Amino acid sequence: MVCVIYCYRVNINSCLNVIVMNAIFITIICLLIFTFFKKDTFKYKTRYIFFAHTLLTDCLFLIMTNNLLLLTYFKVTMPAVACVVFCVLMSELTFVTPLTLTAMSLERYVAICMPLRHGELSTRRRSIHCIFLIHSISAIQPMITVSIFFASVPLSFYEQHKLCSAEILIAHNWQRHLRSAINQLYFLIMVITIVFTYVKIMAVAKEASSDRKKYSSKGRTTVILHAVQLFLCLIQLWCPFTEAAILPIDLQLYIDVRFFDYIVFILAPRCLSPLVYGLRDETFFLALRHYVFCGWNYRITL
Repeated sequence: MVCVIYCYRVNINSCLNVIVMNAIFITIICLLIFTFFKKDTFKYKTRYIFFAHTLLTDCLFLIMTNNLLLLTYFKVTMPAVACVVFCVLMSELTFVTPLTLTAMSLERYVAICMPLRHGELSTRRRSIHCIFLIHSISAIQPMITVSIFFASVPLSFYEQHKLCSAEILIAHNWQRHLRSAINQLYFLIMVITIVFTYVKIMAVAKEASSDRKKYSSKGRTTVILHAVQLFLCLIQLWCPFTEAAILPIDLQLYIDVRFFDYIVFILAPRCLSPLVYGLRDETFFLALRHYVFCGWNYRITL
């Protein structure tokens, strides 16, 4: 009886910690989104448009995953149809963030290595088109997975209640290999892109003048931070494999592993977004500080 109460309290404390962390992150994200929409200057610059898109995506993703994590922690089942919808949306959002980070690195590459064409290529219209392309690419894997799923499961499945997990969409073992192949293809393309932008920016930084070198160095640091964030996001793509291997062995261990994966590979990379642009970007930081303090003693020059 004591053991049961202790385990229950551990679960409660863990869930409360997650709720508090999520509330803090979502509050910060909302402040950043508010700052973006309050200044027209940000709405016409590609890097800020991509940044706001990442924030909106992360906010929605955190809300959805937090709800599912709590349901899993308390072993609450949900209708299979609702779980399928949630998993498809989360699967798409999982790819949106790393793909947007890759696009942001490419934007820094164009700004530093092709400054004369940056104004032509980095327009608001092109940015919106790029965001639509990102969502289209992100939807490929979940659409393939859910199409195979719909063709494989009987109609009676949709009447059941399930403990929701990404593995619910896997009707055949070979689907895991297919999903892995698609994930690795995405991983390879994004890593090559990040490495390419970093090498090119490094080359420009070496040949640049002192003033230009400072700007290039800042762009290089931004790309490195994007790479770290991207690495953590991409590790998340492998989490379902370890979780699926643990689930048949021990349900409590499976729940604990999901909790760990959520903290390290979902929350952590989404904490870096405010750091990369919300705090490191001087213009955005001044605007953010202006609104946090309701304009008291701060003037912004954009």
